[in-house]
Amino acid sequence: MADHQNLIRVRGAREHNLKDVSVDIPRGELVVLTGLSGSGKSSLAFDTIYAEGQRRYVESLSAYARQFLELMSKPDVDLIEGLSPAISIEQKTTSRNPRSTVGTVTEIHDYMRLMWARVGVPYSPATGLPIESQTVSQMVDKLSALDEGSRIYLLAPVVRGRKGEYRKEIAEWQKAGFQRLKINGEFYPIEDAPTLDKKFKHDIDIVVDRLVTKPGLESRYADSLETALRLADGIAVAEWADKDPTEQEPRRLIFSEKFACPVSGFTISEIEPRLFSFNNPYGACPVCDGLGAKLAFDADMVVPDKDKTLHKGAVAPWSRGPSPLYTQTLQALARHYGFSMDEAWWKLPDQAKQVILHGSGDEKIRFVYDDNARRYEVNKTFEGVLPNLERRWRETDSSWVREELGRFQSETPCEACGGYRLKPEALAVKIDGKHIG
Repeated sequence: MADHQNLIRVRGAREHNLKDVSVDIPRGELVVLTGLSGSGKSSLAFDTIYAEGQRRYVESLSAYARQFLELMSKPDVDLIEGLSPAISIEQKTTSRNPRSTVGTVTEIHDYMRLMWARVGVPYSPATGLPIESQTVSQMVDKLSALDEGSRIYLLAPVVRGRKGEYRKEIAEWQKAGFQRLKINGEFYPIEDAPTLDKKFKHDIDIVVDRLVTKPGLESRYADSLETALRLADGIAVAEWADKDPTEQEPRRLIFSEKFACPVSGFTISEIEPRLFSFNNPYGACPVCDGLGAKLAFDADMVVPDKDKTLHKGAVAPWSRGPSPLYTQTLQALARHYGFSMDEAWWKLPDQAKQVILHGSGDEKIRFVYDDNARRYEVNKTFEGVLPNLERRWRETDSSWVREELGRFQSETPCEACGGYRLKPEALAVKIDGKHIG
């Protein structure tokens, strides 16, 4: 018999159909209650032990908080000792939604997100060491190291993905002397700020300073950074005014008083519960959109029967339909690389398989096509069967074509997040060396 410190002691439980049950349950263990239907398992677990743990927790809250919670009656039991604050997980029917996991359906994920947000320690992906706060002088050094003549906006990101109208706040910022805002990606003079719909999420940055980098501006950098950090709760952003035409978004440099790696410059702007939600754009992996997997064309489904020859239709998606062009493409590859169209797929040289599936790279091949109407030749590189299917899937508007091509796809873990569904910033925060994924 363990000592009383490590037990939940229940005496005289009479809730529902329980008949004066007394039981000792070990704490810190996984305990299963089993029994026939109607024997009182749920009455003991939920209506007695959980109900009393929840009631005591609610009683510990302030009178103000308690008024929003329903009054909980004391369960019919003589005594319960050794209780901690309790979480109850309901049994629910499983969901087919790919965004539902065991964690979200049982709501444990909500508690875990809160825990990682409050006690998690951010680590640098570059060094593997805990991230430390940046000082203003370190931020000034970073700005001073930029190429001379760079045109920079120094921004204070005061609203990040939050709903609201922000009329009062914009008036206060104008009163404080700020002249420009960046709202949802567009710059506005503060007096021309658009009316915001409170039902949608918004991003608002205050333009604290506009700079052209050159030596000798250190004190101005420091003053502007301190202003931005004060406004945006320890975050400042340097954004290039001249956008690189090859990039969709302007180049940005994030400074954080709280979390920044001095080696790689990796920063986490905020550690909030939403960062750890794969169903929120602030936490979801940008590549797979928080699904953890993506559909990709699978070589084993494209060549399902390895005993077939190319002439007999080893490449399944190219063996359908009357068009001779696919066969003539494979014949040209066979001529160029010296392999046989009548050899079983598994017997073909590795180079032949690689070229057929993934393409010829920069190597040009002489293709001869004859569609009964005319005969013509072309010298070009070969894109490969898998990239060909990928391109046709991407470009088609036909649901029938997508359905046909979809038969050759399989789910693969997202290479960016490793199937964990979250962006790198979320996976950089760890408790006892483990990220929430």
